[in-house]
Amino acid sequence: MIGYNSSRSLLHIIVASLGLIVSAISQAVPPVATEIGASAFAFDLSQVSLTSGRFLDNQQRTLTYLKWVDVERLLYNFRANHKLSTNGATSNGGWDAPTFPFRTHAQGHFLTAWAQCYATLGDTTCRDRAAYFVAELAKCQANNAAAGFSAGYLSGFPESDFTALEARTLSNGNVPYYVIHKTMAGLLDVWKHIGDTKARDVLLSLAAWVNTRTSKLNYSQMQTLMGTEFGGMNEVLADIYHQTGNKTWLTAAQRFDHAAVFDPLASNQDQLNGLHANTQVPKWIGATREFKATGTARYRDIASNAWDITIKAHSYAIGGNSQAEHFHEPNGIASHLTNDTAEACNSYNMLKLTRELWTLNPSSTAYFDFYERTLINHLLGQQNPADSHGHITYFTPLNPGGRRGVGPAWGGGTWSTDYNSFWCCQGTGMETNTKLMDSIYGYDSSSLYVNLFTGSVLKWTQRSVTVTQTTTFPVSDTTTLKVTGTGDWAMNIRIPSWTSNVEISINGQEQSVSATPGSYARISRTWTSGDTVTVRLPMTLRTIAANDQTSVAAVAFGPVVLSGNYGSTTVSSMPTLSLTSIKRTSTSSLDFTATANGQSVKLGPFYDAQGFNYNVYWAIGS
Repeated sequence: MIGYNSSRSLLHIIVASLGLIVSAISQAVPPVATEIGASAFAFDLSQVSLTSGRFLDNQQRTLTYLKWVDVERLLYNFRANHKLSTNGATSNGGWDAPTFPFRTHAQGHFLTAWAQCYATLGDTTCRDRAAYFVAELAKCQANNAAAGFSAGYLSGFPESDFTALEARTLSNGNVPYYVIHKTMAGLLDVWKHIGDTKARDVLLSLAAWVNTRTSKLNYSQMQTLMGTEFGGMNEVLADIYHQTGNKTWLTAAQRFDHAAVFDPLASNQDQLNGLHANTQVPKWIGATREFKATGTARYRDIASNAWDITIKAHSYAIGGNSQAEHFHEPNGIASHLTNDTAEACNSYNMLKLTRELWTLNPSSTAYFDFYERTLINHLLGQQNPADSHGHITYFTPLNPGGRRGVGPAWGGGTWSTDYNSFWCCQGTGMETNTKLMDSIYGYDSSSLYVNLFTGSVLKWTQRSVTVTQTTTFPVSDTTTLKVTGTGDWAMNIRIPSWTSNVEISINGQEQSVSATPGSYARISRTWTSGDTVTVRLPMTLRTIAANDQTSVAAVAFGPVVLSGNYGSTTVSSMPTLSLTSIKRTSTSSLDFTATANGQSVKLGPFYDAQGFNYNVYWAIGS
């Protein structure tokens, strides 16, 4: 990682009116502290860009919304709460309505998404929106004395909600630290990716407020407080420690270690049944960040065990987890196929956890086998491709005849809206679709890792190398990686567990490289500019059985879960699918036909299942 001072000296662009410092390469403000235990690293967003394909299309739709949404409306609750003029703005509805308990949680997601769009695209509109928003938040924070709040406080609801939380009298449904986490995470990303020093100052003032408030509580009081959802407070405070090197923030982070959740996981016990799922995963991400700050193995074990338990005993074929927002009994899959399965926030956070754990053990392909499965089959299709603003579903229904885009209120598969939703999953959806490139590649001191097969360009500035990946995967089974630049290093290519008989060639010559499924194929050589690696990953049909009922299964082709297209027909019970009847009907698309309940049905990628009733899990016939 480039040092803080040298990075800041490179081609600084000073925008005095906004207080921005922008670096030409890598993260605008790199972290100060070294990550303990990490043996590989993900590239900064500024080093990877998407090329044509479904991922780029998703990104573009979200970008359109981010550049269109009225920033004044997003500021309404902050200004009103901090006793400033709302400047005639209209208030929002949904989860950002002025009377909604945890209003202003979504704004942190907007800050992150704007910062990510600037990092990867150099989009100055997003940069300027983030900078303006931060400057207005600073005005809110500066007016705390007049508003009757403590120094540093910043939110869309009164500070008295925290007093009620600590006194165990909070009854309005608020989850105040959850909101503070989102705001802090957004400010941190604007500081890191854009270099906005005002974002740093507002962030550290808010963090100081958190530290002062929590330092007055004893251990028992903190543990009780954490019975209310608090997001990833341990994560963001540990991240501030990594960014600054100031151990004050690490101490504050560790106050948010939730013993009721951490203790069983440290002993590899699955006690997730009945827990609100998305309340837990951010804590586990925080544990990885605390491990990387302290080297304490217990933190690593908590996160690793949580990942294993969730993947093996609580995840659907599409990679998502939870039903009605909650974990249920271990291996309960077929018994929980409803219209409120697979909350999208959970998958967003599980992918963050996966990425963190991979850096600790980059030789394991299990991490990116799961990452690929969840990104392609859940989060890619969460977005409505018919909506120019890229709106999303909260849940992804897996009941027979499920459908995205319909359902009650924020349940089922209802699409989000411009100004009347602002659900948690809408916020994480904006983040997901502005960082789709963030884990395609990784690196260590001597190697490049190719983790995902997505059309993209990597600028490996540390080695003056560019890698261009060209593919229509997963429609096709082949990807090419063209190297521009020279040098001695290894290319490690993930060989997914779902493939076999892999073929790897360099400049048209087949290579005798070990390419065992479930491993990384390693190519060590002196690279010449123009060298092209071609990888073919054959795909076949396979079933993914429900843990609790082997006669119930989803069907996949390679990494892609297929679903049945039932149009407007109501499907009230699980169809019986004849596996031997499944036939691919095109080589240029993932279109199949099959027989279910004695009738012909079209199968296609679940990520394309929008606008019709579908079926994912089948009773498996002969």
